[in-house]
Amino acid sequence: MSESKGRLLGIDFGTVRIGLAVTDYDRILASPLATYTRKSEAEDAAYFTKIVSDTKATGFVVGLPIYSDGSESAMSREARLMGDWLTRLTNLPVIYWDERFTSDRAEEILIDAKLNPRERKELRDRLAAQMILQGYIDAGCPLVGTESLDTLSPQQPLPLNALTPQPPLPEGEGE
Repeated sequence: MSESKGRLLGIDFGTVRIGLAVTDYDRILASPLATYTRKSEAEDAAYFTKIVSDTKATGFVVGLPIYSDGSESAMSREARLMGDWLTRLTNLPVIYWDERFTSDRAEEILIDAKLNPRERKELRDRLAAQMILQGYIDAGCPLVGTESLDTLSPQQPLPLNALTPQPPLPEGEGE
């Protein structure tokens, strides 16, 4: 993200449930925040508007479900639509981050913690969101997500640095 400080919200997208996590202001630690069960578009909009306001978030990191070979799935397209919607709703930038195996790892951790299936269901998505967000932090909060400008199709949103105004180059540079 263009700013090096400010809270980020991590999103583990699902068609029914969405896991959320949040960073500290200095972007050192991600913490699980909530599991939201989707309702109507109006209720979803009210929920995410309130979460952004309550956390003072400055951007989103949306988990991008991709296959082990790196290709995108139908769910990837759904996650991108969610990210686009969040940007339109909140006017905050979105980075898409590889979320391969985060739900599986979260489930393993919760099983090891000896939680019952009901407890695991409640916590799995927010733990996966925390893993996505912490992965982004551990990678140094890069300006571009796990895709590059070269691989974006016209239907895909641009990475954050393409949306953020960049300072002009000094005269003679960049020509």
